Amino acid sequence: MRLIRTWREIQDEAAGAVVAVGNFDGVHEGHRAVIGAAVEAARSADAPAGVLTFEPHPRTWFRPEQAPFRLTPLRSKVRQLEALGIDLLYVLPFDEAMAGRTAEAFVEEILIAGLQIRRVVVGYDFVFGKGRGGSVSTLQGYSDAGRFGLTVVPAVDDETGGSYSSTRIRQALRDGDPATAAALLGRPWEIEGHVLPGDRRGRTIGFPTANLDISDYLRPRYGVYAVLIALDEPDGGAPVWLPAVANLGKRPTIGDDRLLLEVNIFDFDRDIYGRLARVRFVDYVRPERKFDGLDALKAQIAKDAAAARRIIAALPAGR
Repeated sequence: MRLIRTWREIQDEAAGAVVAVGNFDGVHEGHRAVIGAAVEAARSADAPAGVLTFEPHPRTWFRPEQAPFRLTPLRSKVRQLEALGIDLLYVLPFDEAMAGRTAEAFVEEILIAGLQIRRVVVGYDFVFGKGRGGSVSTLQGYSDAGRFGLTVVPAVDDETGGSYSSTRIRQALRDGDPATAAALLGRPWEIEGHVLPGDRRGRTIGFPTANLDISDYLRPRYGVYAVLIALDEPDGGAPVWLPAVANLGKRPTIGDDRLLLEVNIFDFDRDIYGRLARVRFVDYVRPERKFDGLDALKAQIAKDAAAARRIIAALPAGR
């Protein structure tokens, strides 16, 4: 997959693609239906399959004071999109110029003149342009005039009849329900980041942890989780998922105000500072709480670890 960060002076091999357009935060099952339609149409037309998205997320640009909400910051999103068979990923800057561009200008300047798109693929509720003034009907007008093809993907509902949406996934995670989030995503939700140097306090009580800053990710419910963790492999090999228990929060027993994801990897004792790690949230064990000293905390961590081991052992093969 080729990553392209501009719509100007596009090279021939990056033009004429069938492109799914959207933010695609989470790359959930609904998004996959849109992207899958783009890939199918591209293969039928012997054209490149592409995705067009924006960084930062428009919501971040318009509301910079808002708490982090991203399910898949760019690095995570790139990995998920690449796995879907995309040839081209256009990541366009969302800045003042983009925010002020009308829907018509976006279509004419970026989609037609810039990227020379062959076909646009969007979800049924797609809106775009200044003031969200453009919609599927806007694109339909250009398509009817022969400027490009258009595929509109209808709503995709889950087995409960609810639609797949990033909003539902965020709420599930805030509720401490990673299983529902995983069902909507089509995979476990995960946080990715580098292992930070810590105060080594966990090692002194028998539970060494790999600490990650959750950065721009959504803040799920604080507490203890059963998780799987994979470390980057120097040879680029497939990730090896290791069972673990993790605490997400501010460590009230220690009196530390920093928000950290602390992961205790079972039966593991290696120096992994600086390594890139991916942590998959499997299930919620308990809420965050303050304990009366380190001995009480140590006893509870042992119980949490045992609970997490049972949860992970019960996962289906291939997890």
